[in-house]
Amino acid sequence: MEKLNKKKLLVIRFSALGDVTMIAPVLKEFIEQNPNVEVYVASRPFMGTIFKQFPEIKFIPVDLNKEYKGFLNLFKLYGELKKNNFDYVADFHNVIRSKVITFLFKLSGIATATLDKGREEKKALINQENRVFKQLKLTTERYADVLRNLGFKLTLSHQLKSNTLKEEKSIGIAPFAAFKSKMFPLDKMKIVTKLLAENGYKIFLFGGGKLEIDELKTWENLNPNIQSLAGKISFEEELQKIATLQAMISMDSANMHLASLMGTRTISIWGGTHPFAGFIGYGQSTHDVIQDETLNCRPTSIFGKDPKGFENFDYFQNLSSENVYQQIVDKLKN
Repeated sequence: MEKLNKKKLLVIRFSALGDVTMIAPVLKEFIEQNPNVEVYVASRPFMGTIFKQFPEIKFIPVDLNKEYKGFLNLFKLYGELKKNNFDYVADFHNVIRSKVITFLFKLSGIATATLDKGREEKKALINQENRVFKQLKLTTERYADVLRNLGFKLTLSHQLKSNTLKEEKSIGIAPFAAFKSKMFPLDKMKIVTKLLAENGYKIFLFGGGKLEIDELKTWENLNPNIQSLAGKISFEEELQKIATLQAMISMDSANMHLASLMGTRTISIWGGTHPFAGFIGYGQSTHDVIQDETLNCRPTSIFGKDPKGFENFDYFQNLSSENVYQQIVDKLKN
């Protein structure tokens, strides 16, 4: 009977992987603080694995490439979603597709709220001539603001939570990112990996796609302590493995957010982007960030795409493999 009295909240966020992953800890704490609300998340089918950790969050797979492809099919999607009789709709994406669906719900009298991406502040952060260099609101707090704008109370802990026993001296390394500007050069990262393995750390490599799988396979020859998991296990199994690691080393990429999801500390390496944009992993510490703070051009972008004049710029020119290795070791001691 109690369940029937619960209010229903729909959260919309279709992509990307890192952004969707950041939703999960926000909604977990939201449910803890608002037990009278039933939470549904509508996202691409692949994202469902992220929410398997949270059975209290109901996942609605939305295939925008097939069943709901094209503008007119958004009306079909709205009709399907409407059958759930939601009381609130939270647009965590703020793109044309999510805005259309949210608008249709609003027309039908449902309370709605939409993500403020802080576009002007972010433009100022990357402005090369008149930069406003300061920490911007965390993306997770922006998500929380959408829920607050619907009238809910929510205080985020920003604490990394883990229920899994960690394997001592086990490290995950995810050396890839969507943009080159965010990737510590592979030849340098290879040396870092070798040095860590020689120091007795058990290294597990993460990646996806044929080129990444083939590349990481060759890294296994550097030291018996190095094992590539790329292409060998499922995404769900990857998450379970990440949960057991002492630490994850990643770029500014989805892997940082997946580690946060699984309660694993992450040492993140940043290039063309900057933690000030608000995308650091949930519960992660800025003390675990590795970056070149002497490069006055940073950040040049919010998401990693090089702007004009910075094509193929080397944001890691002053960071040697040995320097990054030593920073990682020093951080792991603390």
